[in-house]
Amino acid sequence: MDFQLTRNQAGRLVLTLSDGVVHEGVLPVRAFPVHAPDDYVALVGVQGKELVWIDHLEELTEDVRSLILEEIASREVMPTILSIANVSTYSTPSTWDVVTDRGTTRFVLKGEEDIRRLASAALIITDSHGMRFYLADMLQLDKNSRRILDRFL
Repeated sequence: MDFQLTRNQAGRLVLTLSDGVVHEGVLPVRAFPVHAPDDYVALVGVQGKELVWIDHLEELTEDVRSLILEEIASREVMPTILSIANVSTYSTPSTWDVVTDRGTTRFVLKGEEDIRRLASAALIITDSHGMRFYLADMLQLDKNSRRILDRFL
């Protein structure tokens, strides 16, 4: 590791490079947040320029890794859908009532094109406001949730 990462009194991340150059307000950005959340992270400066590239978070010290993960968690919001309780109609737009890892919520699905397949059974569903919901494995959903989802796929 050829850099140091700390948090200043204002709560912002401070990056000190091996040549002594200090950058305040850096942000960690995942390259592949869904497929490889602990791999390929860039530390980006306030101007949007990549300052440090990290291949694997596990290679960092626990302190630095914790700072990066805390910062990412404070900015990233992608609830994971655990079950689909109800949809208002099987045509779009439709209102979905879902249970996520962050509680129950309701959103509007504008069209089937807002359901995007990732891996064989993973999906990202984008609501009418641009909020993304992650479904890790549609095959692991309960019978009712799968029946509802199948109507839209």
